Amino acid sequence: MTAIAERAIAEPAGEPGLGTRLSWAVTDTLTITRRNLLVWMRVPAYLVFTVVQPVIFVLMFRYVFGGAIHAAHGYVNFLMPGIVGQTAAFATFGTAIALAQELKKGVIDRLRSMPMARSAVLAGRLVADTGRMLITILIIIGVGYAVGFRFSNGWLPAVAMIALATVFGLAICCIAAYTGLAIGDEESVQAFGLIWLFPITFLSSAFVPISTMPGWLQAFANNQPVTYVINTMRALALGGPVESSLWKSAVWLAGIFIVFLPLAVRAYRRAA
Repeated sequence: MTAIAERAIAEPAGEPGLGTRLSWAVTDTLTITRRNLLVWMRVPAYLVFTVVQPVIFVLMFRYVFGGAIHAAHGYVNFLMPGIVGQTAAFATFGTAIALAQELKKGVIDRLRSMPMARSAVLAGRLVADTGRMLITILIIIGVGYAVGFRFSNGWLPAVAMIALATVFGLAICCIAAYTGLAIGDEESVQAFGLIWLFPITFLSSAFVPISTMPGWLQAFANNQPVTYVINTMRALALGGPVESSLWKSAVWLAGIFIVFLPLAVRAYRRAA
């Protein structure tokens, strides 16, 4: 927080210009991002629980269900885009829980009392969690390669798949930030996250072909954002038509950002 402390001493009289305020906002956001990443790196439990659960899912689905579920490119290649999408979504538990903890302990109040951009606390949390999510996704893809997964559509679509997964995770982070700040209790936030995240990830195309589901369930699974995103990721990774699922994914993600980013900002202003 040295830059913030120096600003409090050296800040010139009068209202700073727009360029100065933007520069301060970026600096403050990066400072809070660094703080959040240091917490993640210095508490091994965070790292273990972030990475171990998706690794278990990879191994469990690959070796327990892989022999029973048949897919055109092999089940492991069908599975991995779904695991990556699930990993991006589940990584947002950390966003909601961390914000609820900091709100309950008064950390957010203390940060807001400092001479820093008001947006930095929320923006820094989202940037740090996006970086954490990207690292986790890359680790999971490495594990997938160890058990037989391969990108078969070139490196550029592979990069696009990872980018889409990260944007998807950031969109879910906005929902998590809103719930974490609105609910304000870590146990309740975690329970609420399980209630809505598990159904939309498991009742999708992530782990099994939707055609194997009962007809009444297919109607939901075929028309929800996780399915559109994972279908796009799968087409990018393995080849196949992308356009239809891509634009539907873009519409859903844009809608999530438009609705929940302002709600998260509003909850932050009200809570702090």
